[in-house]
Amino acid sequence: MSEAVCLILSSFAVAVLAPRPLARLTHRGIAPQFELVAWLSAIGSVIVSWTVVPVIVIAYVIVDLAEPGRPVLDSCYTQLHDAATGHYGVLVQGGFVALTGFAMCAGVVLLVRVGRWFLLARSTTHEHARMVRIAGRHDAGLDAIVLEVAQPAAYSVAGKPHTVVVTRGAIAALDQHQLRAVLEHERAHLAGRHHLWLALTRGLAANLSRIELFTLGAGEVARLLEMCADDAAARVHGRTAVLRALLTLSGIPEAASAVLGMNGVDLPARVERLIPPIEPRPGVRAHLALGVVVALVIIGPLASATLAAIGIAVSAPLLG
Repeated sequence: MSEAVCLILSSFAVAVLAPRPLARLTHRGIAPQFELVAWLSAIGSVIVSWTVVPVIVIAYVIVDLAEPGRPVLDSCYTQLHDAATGHYGVLVQGGFVALTGFAMCAGVVLLVRVGRWFLLARSTTHEHARMVRIAGRHDAGLDAIVLEVAQPAAYSVAGKPHTVVVTRGAIAALDQHQLRAVLEHERAHLAGRHHLWLALTRGLAANLSRIELFTLGAGEVARLLEMCADDAAARVHGRTAVLRALLTLSGIPEAASAVLGMNGVDLPARVERLIPPIEPRPGVRAHLALGVVVALVIIGPLASATLAAIGIAVSAPLLG
């Protein structure tokens, strides 16, 4: 039972302590794919821990009720078992049952809400993709839907099939090389199924808005996904084309890129990392720091869950 306690403590430690250090380590986007793994690992470890804890408790309850005389549980769980069976009185038993029921109901409600959010996002994007294909015209040369809109814009919409959308204003504002880079950026979003990660993290942030790991994490994941798509486009068309296209679509003159910090969005970081650095970037040190963070947020819950599984597996034969 101590494994469940370890999982709870480690998950709350990650939820409370990890967001700010992770944000500092990943704000420059030196290795966006690795940094994305770090954020998703932190978020995933907390969710998995909260999911596994009830399973561990229920498994130990089954083992103990089936063979109450066996010394297969530690003293912590023995006390919980006594509370659940009324050894400390009806009041304590009722409180324990109510607390357990509340925790399980809260978990079910969270899963339902996030699931509904996910399905709603999926339905909305699929419907938007369908309407865009009706309103626009497919350009075989670009392999994209062209909307007759003067405002420069380009985006991707997940659907059946997935759709890349570009406006007539963007086609007019960008040269062919830049336009191809923009389209490659949007196709990278679709190929990487970035919409799924966005829907999941935004759903968690919307339903767990008081926990900074999820609220801050949703924004950081979205920013890193943009950087991953930038890199995918830069590998094919070069950084300069992606940078100029990004500035053009943002409506900001290229000469103003040095003062983009006043913009209030994640554009400055994306622009900065696309500009060739004068000095080598501290990639090795950042990679090592992120590696340590990922190891800490994964190893703790994984070790606790493994020990719990071993303990239950060892206890189960005693029931025979």
